[in-house]
Amino acid sequence: MAAAAKRKYSDSDDEENEPGRRAHGGRDARSRHCPYLDTINRSLLDFDFEKLCSVSLSHLNVYACLVCGKYFQGRGQKSHAYTHSVQVDHHVFLNLHTLKFYCLPDNYEVIDSSLDDIKYVLNPTFTTDHIKQLDGSSKLSRAYDSTMYLPGIVGLNNIKANDYCNVVLQALSHVSPLRDYFLQEENYKDIKRPPGDIMFLIVQRFGELMRKLWNPRNFKAHVSPHEMLQAVVLCSKKRFQITEQGDPIDFLSWFLNAMHASMGGNKKVTSSSVGKVFRGTMKIYSRQLVTKDETGEAKVSEGPETVTTSPFMYLTLDLPPPPLFQDEYEQNIIPQVPLANLLAKFNGETEKEYKSYKDSTLKRFELTRLPPYLILYVKRFTKNNFYVEKNPTIVTFPVKNIDLREYLSKDPEIQKKHPNTTYDLIANIVHDGLPGAGKGTYRVHIYHKGSGQWYEMQDLHVADILPQMITLSESYIQIWELRKDQPSYTVNQVDS
Repeated sequence: MAAAAKRKYSDSDDEENEPGRRAHGGRDARSRHCPYLDTINRSLLDFDFEKLCSVSLSHLNVYACLVCGKYFQGRGQKSHAYTHSVQVDHHVFLNLHTLKFYCLPDNYEVIDSSLDDIKYVLNPTFTTDHIKQLDGSSKLSRAYDSTMYLPGIVGLNNIKANDYCNVVLQALSHVSPLRDYFLQEENYKDIKRPPGDIMFLIVQRFGELMRKLWNPRNFKAHVSPHEMLQAVVLCSKKRFQITEQGDPIDFLSWFLNAMHASMGGNKKVTSSSVGKVFRGTMKIYSRQLVTKDETGEAKVSEGPETVTTSPFMYLTLDLPPPPLFQDEYEQNIIPQVPLANLLAKFNGETEKEYKSYKDSTLKRFELTRLPPYLILYVKRFTKNNFYVEKNPTIVTFPVKNIDLREYLSKDPEIQKKHPNTTYDLIANIVHDGLPGAGKGTYRVHIYHKGSGQWYEMQDLHVADILPQMITLSESYIQIWELRKDQPSYTVNQVDS
């Protein structure tokens, strides 16, 4: 039945039935003189949603009506698109797969350069030269409704409760090497995957979303991540939903690791474009605390120290506990902590105790590879069996020039491999409101390199913001970019 349906609505059948075609394969004389082009309504065209026929809900051979924006299957005389054209007098259609235009019910191909803008909105393409200019351009674009927007700084529609996904996708869209890789489909379309593998779908959808976010010729100044999120729901086996708010760090961790694996990545740090950008390595020194109770009194002894090397996609920063009590004069005081205090966890000397129901382990961490883009996760929520608690402590930090050399291993070889250890902030995800799914909201601060301006983005809301305001927010996830223009290492540093 499925094969029959596919045969029924195939392009080849539609083309065989085209009236008015010239003999010997010539093109219809009407192709370049379609009288219905002025009926096209670009303000109703939206290619962000799933390419399904609005009648049969089929993915096969779907056409968009360029007059009302609805999707229909096929274009033969028994097809839904043909019926629509006759019933409501809409005549110009676009095949969403082949990007060819047709006039129905006459069923001839329409060839006109004035339609190229519609093709570009459906499938934006970027040249290498264009991509190189993105981080140096502050040129505004004009949408079809005359709204001015900055490519890369466009709102993402919140379908129901997907703000936690939107902030992560917006932040990743400004990681330059990741964005540049996905703006050109040829970079990843030939990656071989096992038969039946669905995980590569998120790679394809992420690439499509990147091209829409950075499209300088959009019809509107916002984008719906509908197809991207549907792929997330499918590939995560409904772990992440559009209809239920999740945790951005859970989504980010799953998303980066899923993309890394889907692109052929392995344990090697640089085995995929995602790994090259985000993966660092650290040494973990562990000492187990053994509890003995031979004489009726608890005694603690330390086991031998073990050393393991572990890759990481992000670093977890532990906030100090907020004060339990406040007097009447300190009710409005919000605790603050410098970012450097939280990063001290990775200086190779600070020990942290990790308790389990059986025993405890003392661990200290030492960074051995700093990635080009460093993700910091501020552990703001603690969960138990009864409720989720939020730590409101404000993390203070500069938005530029934080040097992480003191957290890097003192091994001379590792030091030499890191001539640059200074980072600038490019994205800052914030949680506002009460803890718990659906009780708070997420927004993101984005640095646009071309304009040198910071923007605050919360779903469709986009506004510029002063960098001083960023440090006053309850930061949750940050992305820092390694500077290449400020070497902080000299040979004499280690030798001395």
